[in-house]
Amino acid sequence: QVQLVESGGGLVQAGGSLRLSCAASGFTFSSYAMRWYRQAPGKEREWVAFISLLGSGTSYADSVKGRFTISRDNAKNTVYLQMNSLKPEDTAVYYCNAVGIGGWGQGTQVTVSS
Repeated sequence: QVQLVESGGGLVQAGGSLRLSCAASGFTFSSYAMRWYRQAPGKEREWVAFISLLGSGTSYADSVKGRFTISRDNAKNTVYLQMNSLKPEDTAVYYCNAVGIGGWGQGTQVTVSS
């Protein structure tokens, strides 16, 4: 059974930083690329970042490029999202997802105050 548990969210002032974690279980983590998504109130879920199986390839939405960094630790079955220079428009619930596998965790709330 696929399980994804996001954590690390919170309330931060604009310009601040947070590091999100997503602990995965129920599948062979190192065999799947991973993505982070986010969903702001009243908006559709949007893709934020992607990382390849071994972490050598990454890509980002234009809105976060240069501020967010995705990484993974296959020994810990965990993917991370380092978020710097946060803006109020980054406020959302953040989710991780394994590419090609259905299912979502509960997400972690990020709130950026101005």
